[in-house]
Amino acid sequence: MSQPVVHINNLNLQYQQMLVLSDLNWTILSGENWLLGGNSGNGKTSLGKVIAGLLPASGNIKITFNDTSKLPAKVLFVESWYQFKNLEGVANFYYQQRYTSQQAKETLTVKAELAYYAKEYHLNIADVEPILNRLDFTSLQNSQLIELSSGEHKKLQLVKALWLKPQVLIIDQPYTGLDLKSRKNLNLLLDETASAGVTLILISNDDDLPSSINRFATIVNKKLVAVNTKTDLQQFIPLRENKTIPAFLRTSPVYSSQQIAKMENIQISYGEKQVLKNINWEVKAGEKWLLQGHNGSGKSTLLSLINGDHPQSYANTLYLFGNKRGSGESIWDIKQHIGLISPEFHWYFDASATVWESIASGLYDSVGLFRQLPYSKSILVDELVEYFGLTEEKNRLLNTLPLGTQRLVLLARTIIKNPELLILDEPCQGLDKQQTKHFNQLVDELCSNGMTLIYVGHFESQLPNCLEKKIVLENGEVILIEDLKTDKAYKQLKDYALNFEPSL
Repeated sequence: MSQPVVHINNLNLQYQQMLVLSDLNWTILSGENWLLGGNSGNGKTSLGKVIAGLLPASGNIKITFNDTSKLPAKVLFVESWYQFKNLEGVANFYYQQRYTSQQAKETLTVKAELAYYAKEYHLNIADVEPILNRLDFTSLQNSQLIELSSGEHKKLQLVKALWLKPQVLIIDQPYTGLDLKSRKNLNLLLDETASAGVTLILISNDDDLPSSINRFATIVNKKLVAVNTKTDLQQFIPLRENKTIPAFLRTSPVYSSQQIAKMENIQISYGEKQVLKNINWEVKAGEKWLLQGHNGSGKSTLLSLINGDHPQSYANTLYLFGNKRGSGESIWDIKQHIGLISPEFHWYFDASATVWESIASGLYDSVGLFRQLPYSKSILVDELVEYFGLTEEKNRLLNTLPLGTQRLVLLARTIIKNPELLILDEPCQGLDKQQTKHFNQLVDELCSNGMTLIYVGHFESQLPNCLEKKIVLENGEVILIEDLKTDKAYKQLKDYALNFEPSL
């Protein structure tokens, strides 16, 4: 008879005076590997953190480790994303700092981070090499932590967890930011980890899972509900109400130029590492582009040039909104034309502002609200708060909300000024399927009014319908520019998205 590994009885969790979990019961037996799914914000992440001892809660939680196992008697929780620190132990980086020439002095290299981890947990450094290879991470060992994209940081945390092999491993959003090849290899690695005796708990709504996942649950009304299959979890994700888009977003943006961005033989390097090579690309007003590429292909760096954040843009031939970069415009002049959301921007955003203030800050391209809004602009914020269903949360601090709700807030911030260019870099990370569908419908409606779009996405089924053109990067080079207007091109898009899933 299987023995309980995790036994929870009458668990109660209160956070910021809000009851998150109530009299929750859950028993995980040896040999069981669970998927914890359901709608965004139902308490999944909080439950995982409680089991790992990262959040205090009342009730009975008993973890029974196997004394005969060689695996560490430990519960490890892998965050949906990881906040790294610099050499002085400080984590307060700013968004543009990732691209500055001084970054090498700020953080450890990947290799040094792994060496530190090996020393902390008494691991053999040679044992990590196969994991690095299978997740295509070997070439990044000399990179600084601050140079990594959010997807690459996710890989690093997965590498460390799979290397350690704790007796209980909880992973929040394991596939966030990973390309298709990495996802497949991760599932194989997770199966091998489970076979070695690790109990897995994955917090996810993804469809492609390790074959070792054999139990499924969600949280409904603050209690755990077990179901028979992952398909059964969908019934617990509520349909979102279709609302009319605010009137101020139903008009076309006012374009300052018919040329949004033009790049001529762009070259970006960090020392001997070349990140972008001979990039030639033009985006015209009203075009809708899909940007794809494997992890580390250069997508984030390419977008940082358009958004004005990369200092090496001055050393290249780059035109933004009709003006050559370096002709006297400031970074804030450029940002006035752009609405941006990306995992990295979310990562560095000041989460101590309220929901209302966070949305309003998009009017001024700041990371908080530092001025009194006139009544006419306050009305715009109120309209977006209502449209995104955030009325009850509008006075709450951003950092007290579930990750998916935080992302909706930043999406509202992105569109509030009806920008000429909308840059949506993995905009639906952290959202459940209904939220993703709802947001992409909003993107389609916005873009029907003439807005220019650059969209970095996941599966073909999770992309907006308005996309017209596609550019694909590989190892810093453009390997494909394609028009998606014909049926043949769209079929190619579907095949490509299924066989070459893009990410950060």
